[in-house]
Amino acid sequence: MARRRKRKSRRRLEGRRILELVPQYSIESGEDKPVTAARKFIQAEGIAPPALLLVKRNEHTTDRYFWAEKGLFGAQYVEENHFLFPSLRFTEDDVETLVAAGR
Repeated sequence: MARRRKRKSRRRLEGRRILELVPQYSIESGEDKPVTAARKFIQAEGIAPPALLLVKRNEHTTDRYFWAEKGLFGAQYVEENHFLFPSLRFTEDDVETLVAAGR
């Protein structure tokens, strides 16, 4: 019996494309839990929202967090609900400028 492909959510795909325009930071969690490592990194570096943090938990697992004005969120939640975040509302001109700049 043939397996059916899982349907891709258009809303989530749109959110993923929007998150690609945001600055990304890759860090390792070390001894801390991934969310704690992300919070410490934001505090230490003084990162301004919006930003995407990729926290490497071990050699196989990387957790993704979105730093917004409202706090720290899981990236998957933000992909699905990107319209709730004012910092992710880009105009068409902003998108063209960011893409042209190679971001």
